[in-house]
Amino acid sequence: MPSFDTVCEPNMVEVKNAVDNSSKEIGTRFDFKGTSAALDLKDKEITVFGDAPFQLTQVEDILTSKLAKRNVDVRFLDKGEVQKIGGDKVKQVIKVRSGIEAEQAKKISRLIKNSKLKVQAQIQGDAVRVSGAKRDDLQAAMALIRKEMADMPLSFNNFRD
Repeated sequence: MPSFDTVCEPNMVEVKNAVDNSSKEIGTRFDFKGTSAALDLKDKEITVFGDAPFQLTQVEDILTSKLAKRNVDVRFLDKGEVQKIGGDKVKQVIKVRSGIEAEQAKKISRLIKNSKLKVQAQIQGDAVRVSGAKRDDLQAAMALIRKEMADMPLSFNNFRD
């Protein structure tokens, strides 16, 4: 029976490369000389440091441009609150989303069920498997999911005939 998996997985190698390139650019730019502007990547969290909230937005702009050049969707980034750390310095934690949350997975399966397409959706951990008898129905389901879940950077893999 033909099937595919709907997943939300960033390319972490490209994310790491984008963070490294952003750090290099911050180190060489004149407007960041003598400031505490920096980026740090640990697991799936990017920590942005700066002297002021305005500087954090500048560093984030550099990061998003580097991610875009490397074809990493910026919708993977989940920005946290700006926190004050010692003195006049601030930091912000940006989480890199990975996997479909349970509520979003339920929304996808409900969407497929209500679409009247002849396909079934099953939630499997942090992915949603969609299976059906015809390949055309699966492609219609992919188009429907892309259209309705535009706020999530979803991809489809494991397509089987």
